[in-house]
Amino acid sequence: MVKKQRPINLQLQTIHFPITAIASILHRVSGVITFIAVGILLWLLGLSLSSLEGFQYATEIMGSFFIKFIIWGVLTALIYHICGGIRHMLMDFGFIDESLSVGRISAIVAFIITAILSILAGVFVW
Repeated sequence: MVKKQRPINLQLQTIHFPITAIASILHRVSGVITFIAVGILLWLLGLSLSSLEGFQYATEIMGSFFIKFIIWGVLTALIYHICGGIRHMLMDFGFIDESLSVGRISAIVAFIITAILSILAGVFVW
């Protein structure tokens, strides 16, 4: 029999992910957020196009600070998902080398571009 050496007590607080792993996880999370937000935003669009009262109700919904904050978060998730997707496509097409050092740099660049565009999205929402 082969005995496998497995950790008995895995403490998740002590694990430090590399920036490339964080970028990959956030890309997947932002995709899920964007997918869910599409349904909500389509409902809001349908409400606004249904009638004059529906448009006024949708305008009232969009006027609150909490909803503006959610819309800003959705836009930030979409921006990051697009930046991460472009990063992955550039790697897949061979424009960016798939080494660890280049992966780190491209992940940092994606984070920086996302931060800048997220600030611009916040200005646009408010």
